[in-house]
Amino acid sequence: MSRRGLLVTGLAGLGVLGTAGLGAGLVEAEVLPGKLRLDHALGRCGAAPPVPAENAVLQDQTFRSAARGKNVNLLVMTPPGAGRGLPVVILLHGLGGNARAGLGHRLDRHLAHVAAQGTPPFALVGVDGDDTYWHLRSSGDDPQKMITNEVLPRLHQRGFRTDRIGLMGWSMGGYGALLLAQTLGSSRVTAIVASSPAIFSSYPNAKATNAGAFDDAADFARHDVMAGLGRLRGVATWIDCGHSDPFAHTAERLRSRLHGPAGGLYEGCHDGSYWGRRAQDQLSFLGRHLA
Repeated sequence: MSRRGLLVTGLAGLGVLGTAGLGAGLVEAEVLPGKLRLDHALGRCGAAPPVPAENAVLQDQTFRSAARGKNVNLLVMTPPGAGRGLPVVILLHGLGGNARAGLGHRLDRHLAHVAAQGTPPFALVGVDGDDTYWHLRSSGDDPQKMITNEVLPRLHQRGFRTDRIGLMGWSMGGYGALLLAQTLGSSRVTAIVASSPAIFSSYPNAKATNAGAFDDAADFARHDVMAGLGRLRGVATWIDCGHSDPFAHTAERLRSRLHGPAGGLYEGCHDGSYWGRRAQDQLSFLGRHLA
């Protein structure tokens, strides 16, 4: 090969490397999609935790929800041997989930394990929210009303303690837990866990990321949890997020505006492995405050 050919080949190789480096940089800065894949490839996300040996007791129920205009499911998880009068934590799933989504993160096993280790027992109750973003929609679908007017009375009839409850959720459900706690206030909500809460900085940001999260700008403004943080006064609050999660900056801002929230920012991504690793600490936090 001539000297000129070698020079051209070398420059082309440098160009490819430069383009690859620029592309990785843009993904890292979240300008390009694929950050979660990149973080997994770089080993930033971490593995799922071991599954505990203990089993919770599971009870399913389906009912017709007037608030949502459809049949919905709920799943009650309780530690083995727990008696009547248990307090309740409502579990709000993430986007694309349902009442059984907690089983995917083995929350039933983690619940039974922390109870066996001495955490005061409680019932963890998953409910169907579909992709409503856990608030009243223009269609009339109202998942909050379903929880307060239909799910909690049913649980009370079954012998659970529902005067003051806990709330737990991840991603969309983390946002939903914050929103419902602000709606009900400290007279009804004792403690909440919001893991990797999917909170958007503005309506254009929400629309660009998930066009179905809010009906319009007015809907976003009515349900802006960052504007309603004062209503969490008196509620024990846990906020956590992974460092490699696209919502990490918002979670950090949220934590800075609350008075001493539990939780923190940890290594991990916006995925089930991260939520599973945090589960036992979150459940222990809820059990202590509900006892």
